[in-house]
Amino acid sequence: MVAIIDYGVGNLFSLKSSFTAIGEQVCTTSDKDIIMSADRIILPGVGAFEDAARKLEQSGLVDVLKAKAKDGTPIMGICLGMQLLFEKSFEYGEHKGLGLIEGEVEPMLGVVSDKLKIPHMGWNALEFCGEKHPIFKYVNENDCVYFVHSYYATKCESSVIATSEYSVPITAAVAKDNIIGCQFHPEKSGDVGLNILKAFCEMKRG
Repeated sequence: MVAIIDYGVGNLFSLKSSFTAIGEQVCTTSDKDIIMSADRIILPGVGAFEDAARKLEQSGLVDVLKAKAKDGTPIMGICLGMQLLFEKSFEYGEHKGLGLIEGEVEPMLGVVSDKLKIPHMGWNALEFCGEKHPIFKYVNENDCVYFVHSYYATKCESSVIATSEYSVPITAAVAKDNIIGCQFHPEKSGDVGLNILKAFCEMKRG
C-alpha cells in the first residue's frame, strides 16, 4: 500500500487519483500506525517551507518518516515535499529540513535569467544525470514534466538524477538509496508522471 502523508499541505486528491489510475492501493493519512505499515510513502507539499516543516513537526510524523527511511521503505517527496527532504531551506529565513538527503534549498531569483518568470511554472524536459535511475525506467530523456516552484535544491550533486534547463540547470529529481525527490509534479505530468509513479511502486525495500 502507498501512504500519502496528510499533514495539511499538498495536492492529495490528484496524487491519490494518479495512484488509483495505475492500479495501486493508496490512502491519504496522518495515522502513524498506517504509515508505519505502508510499503511506500509519498510526502507531498505546496506552499511555504517554514509552514510545511512546522505542520509536519506538529503532526508528530517526523520521527515516523525518519524511521521508515531508516528501515528502507521507498519514500518520494514531491515539490515542496522534495525540498523538505534536504538539510535546510533559505526560503524567507533559514529553516531546518528532514536531513534525509544532503543539500539546501535556495531561491531561483538572481540565479535564472531575469527574462524568465519566477515561479518557474510549466513543462520542461528531463535531462538525466549519469546512469539512468530506475525511477525513470518507463520514461525517456527529454520527456517533459510539470513544475511549479520558486526555490530549488543546491549543494546536492551526489544525489541529483535529473535536471531541467531554465536558463541554468535546475535540480529536477534526486535519489539517495530508498529516498526519492521530484521537484516536478508527477500527478500533473500526464502519462510521463504516471510512469514515474509506476516505477516508484516497483521499488523494493532497501
